[in-house]
Amino acid sequence: MDEMTIKDILKKYQFTRDRKKDELEDRIEKLYTKYPDLRSISKEIQNNGLEMTKLTIESFGMDKSDSNSSQEVMNLEKRIASLEEKERFLIDMKSRLLEKYNIPSSYLELQYDCIKCEDTGFLPNGRKCNCLRQRLINEAYKRSNMIKLLKTQNFDTFNLDLFQNKEYMGVNIRKMMSLIMRECYNYAVSFPNVVDLESQDEKENLIFIGEAGLGKTFLCSCIAKEILDRGYTVVYMTAFELLEVIERYKFKRENYSYKDEENYDKIFSCDLLIIDDLGTEMPNSFTVSEIFNVINSRIINSRKTIISTNLTFEKLQETYTDRVVSRILGHYKAYVLVGEDLRFGIK
Repeated sequence: MDEMTIKDILKKYQFTRDRKKDELEDRIEKLYTKYPDLRSISKEIQNNGLEMTKLTIESFGMDKSDSNSSQEVMNLEKRIASLEEKERFLIDMKSRLLEKYNIPSSYLELQYDCIKCEDTGFLPNGRKCNCLRQRLINEAYKRSNMIKLLKTQNFDTFNLDLFQNKEYMGVNIRKMMSLIMRECYNYAVSFPNVVDLESQDEKENLIFIGEAGLGKTFLCSCIAKEILDRGYTVVYMTAFELLEVIERYKFKRENYSYKDEENYDKIFSCDLLIIDDLGTEMPNSFTVSEIFNVINSRIINSRKTIISTNLTFEKLQETYTDRVVSRILGHYKAYVLVGEDLRFGIK
């Protein structure tokens, strides 16, 4: 998450705290206008507290070992004790008045959206509160470009019954998808320590290969949601969108802004980059070079990447040259999906 986004989130917390204080002051003023006796006793409690504070500070400056001032110290302590007793009496009286008017004591307290962190985003031990974690996750959802997909495409909605329980090109389709789904789930819940998984063969990245309509994008969405829910950043782009972002950054055409620079940086800095439909973009020397740069840079910096493509390895090699394919073969766990188009029920 970039620094500007985090600052914006923390600024919203500050706005919330300020709003809650204004709401409290407004509630108190309305209450005291309606019940003047409550205002009077509250003012008396406040004045009593100020007097106690004043005497306490005064007593700190006295030398209690000096016999000449010992009597004065005793007198101060008696006055403080008397004020403490008076405070207890006044607080009890105020509680009785609130009860009489059927007003809960919480009505005169700050009413936080999150009582755990008191709308700061952080717990007393300095750790992020769950509410802040959720805001960061929600922001990551927005920035992943996958909000609509994630609502319907996730491990909870993955339906194996959609895949036929029959042989296709020597493979049982349902058993194949059951295995792939299980390994993808393990990948997601183990993120970012995916190299520890036996099924990964010490490869940190995934590539889904197969014709359209076999579930490649669905699997990408399932993994993305699980990883986003764990507080990591995921950026989803089609290959066309990816290259569009890179082109805007490289050539800085009209309407170029810091947002374009931020989008470009996200390609290399996000925890997981998903490149969907690799091979549908217009291939040329620029696009091939930039695709290699993205793949290679993320490998070098141990940033995970998932690719989906309709192209076979042979077609990938023809389109992106040997060095791109060799990086994929060396660093990506490949899943080749076969079967019938789930969208139209055709081969």
